[in-house]
Amino acid sequence: MKEIHIGQLIEQELRNQERSVSWFARMLCCERTNVYSIFRRKSIDCSMLYRISIILDKNFFNPYCVKLKEDRNKSTDKT
Repeated sequence: MKEIHIGQLIEQELRNQERSVSWFARMLCCERTNVYSIFRRKSIDCSMLYRISIILDKNFFNPYCVKLKEDRNKSTDKT
């Protein structure tokens, strides 16, 4: 079962949009060091993930929904 590393997904999307870390920090109302901390996180608070989803116009909850569905299918296949 592959674990989702949400920080890496956020960092990748920021780079895909060619946005700077400084821009993202301004949008989140935080320091750049906090943004780098987000990039290192394997998990993140839901309200923060919601804010990031709005700022980057991307549904970062979707990978969890997909994984949930896959994991449910795997568990029903075992029975």
